[in-house]
Amino acid sequence: MKHGVAFRKFSRTSSHRMLMLRNLVTSLVEHEQIRTTLPKARDAARLAEKLISLGKNGDASAHSRAEAFLLKPSLVPKLFSTLASRYADRPGGYTRIHKYGNRQGDNAPQAILELVDNPRDLKWEMTSRAIGREILKEKLKHQKPLSLINNGAEGIQELVKAESIKPADTKNGILRSTTRWNLQKILKFKNEAALTDISKKAGEYIDHLLATPMALRTLHEERKGSDCRTHRLKAGQTVPGETRAALDLVQGALGHRRPQPKNPLLNMRTVFGRRYKATA
Repeated sequence: MKHGVAFRKFSRTSSHRMLMLRNLVTSLVEHEQIRTTLPKARDAARLAEKLISLGKNGDASAHSRAEAFLLKPSLVPKLFSTLASRYADRPGGYTRIHKYGNRQGDNAPQAILELVDNPRDLKWEMTSRAIGREILKEKLKHQKPLSLINNGAEGIQELVKAESIKPADTKNGILRSTTRWNLQKILKFKNEAALTDISKKAGEYIDHLLATPMALRTLHEERKGSDCRTHRLKAGQTVPGETRAALDLVQGALGHRRPQPKNPLLNMRTVFGRRYKATA
């Protein structure tokens, strides 16, 4: 039985493996969001958690250990100032891993490793879009799309604030349980300004969803009589107010046939693996 096995081997020597993980953590501190394979992301996240804890400690010993670990000494002030103040009230969980499909070529599982609450936080973006989509879906039950376009979606911040204090598993609400749980999770260690920011971003996404069909209609009218296929929705894509099923949209988008050539000799099918050829 093996004891004390801390990290994966990655088919590398100890020095090579540690240098690779130090490079990943250094890039994470610098860019706050990196893409790598899933096993490397998991091991790099463990080291990044310990490094940020050193930054929050802030004593001379932690400063020297962090300076010896990072490959870029210029990132040490960022660790002890920016990141330490950002995660001052958070007891742990400074990193987040998003699975990113498989890599083309060797089919290795990819992942996005990011610092929580960074300026390009993916969870923040996805949650705000889910909130906007579900609020718009609820408002379309009582209002017409044209009315929402003219007057705008009102009361978004009040709805988001009411959903943020409800139990996550309740069914008496506008948001789904998963969306409500994600909302409460990203707002847990933030101030009141975060509620305003995510409400504003959700409202912007609602405006985007409402403006999409109107913009497509305008482009279609402006380019009527010409090739407008580049401005149409993708197969299966729906917009607010769409009544047709997604399956019908897919069949309609993929059901176009290519124009057949007028010369019948060019349209003859193969017989026994050979094509007919015109003879003089």
